[in-house]
Amino acid sequence: MDIIQAELDELRRICQKSVPDSTLITCALAQVRVQIKKSDFTCVTACFTFPKDYPRHNILIELKSKTLSVKLLDGLVKVSETEAQKHLDRPHILPMVKFINKFLDENPLSCCADEISEVKAKLDGEERLKLSQKTASMSLFLKRRQYFLKLKFAVPPNYPIQQIQVVNADSNFPRVFRVWFVAQAQEVARRCVEPPLRPKPKAPPFKVRPSFGSACSFLIESVHRYPDEICQICRQKCFPEDPEQAIHDENAAAHVERVYCSHCYHHDCLILYMKTPPFEGGKKCIACKQKIYHEIWKVTPELAEARWAHEQAKNRELDEVVDFLADMGDNLVKPS
Repeated sequence: MDIIQAELDELRRICQKSVPDSTLITCALAQVRVQIKKSDFTCVTACFTFPKDYPRHNILIELKSKTLSVKLLDGLVKVSETEAQKHLDRPHILPMVKFINKFLDENPLSCCADEISEVKAKLDGEERLKLSQKTASMSLFLKRRQYFLKLKFAVPPNYPIQQIQVVNADSNFPRVFRVWFVAQAQEVARRCVEPPLRPKPKAPPFKVRPSFGSACSFLIESVHRYPDEICQICRQKCFPEDPEQAIHDENAAAHVERVYCSHCYHHDCLILYMKTPPFEGGKKCIACKQKIYHEIWKVTPELAEARWAHEQAKNRELDEVVDFLADMGDNLVKPS
């Protein structure tokens, strides 16, 4: 008992001074509780209970957190108990607090533990997710057929309050798709941490949520989908089997256009469809019937119809001229 009381007195004197980011909550014979807070999200309460034969038997450890995953905490308890075995026959609560604190410092990706597991479960074949605790970053490699996307994510210190950041990207998809993948992943992440400017009526209060899993889910779904996507007009595959043959010229006939609803069309197929009646109510996607929005086609249905009517009238005039010249030619070659 004298050993335990001496340890409790020592904890009251030096725990918070010797262990950064720690707060001694309870210090009694029944239990010792220490909170270690690295951020609002990475916050752990370590509960220590003395066994009857302490310190010949290691201290009993329980870790609690409102934010970190249960799986992560269970694993940290196991490694902490193993570490405690090295300190038998002498007081070791303070060494355990320092050990847990060091673990959280050296594993900044602990805040993403659940998301990391969920993302890995969605990967296929050669796809992989590599972690770098040292740089607080993750590298994602996605592949479908011969098309790939490589991304590197940086995890900010106050994650998930601040969104995940895409800091590097490489891909053999056409340039516009690579740019869209990155931009949309950033947008998905932003919506996880910033409330909408115009919330829906009766919508529940906005709550910040982790953004890494949401951004990765979008990327995985997109990379797995688009290499097999077909043009909604000609019903041919949008992307060639060989990425080397992919069209990067945005004005080329076979360049792949992705409209707002996410369906794809070949460039010339889309232009022909957008210029062909009916126009009433705006042109709608053949696949999902949603109105088509696209940066290269920003005209009203009325203007589109007027242009089409003008084009048809022009074609009729040309046909009349051709017929007239043909008749003139016939008259000129008639025998006298």
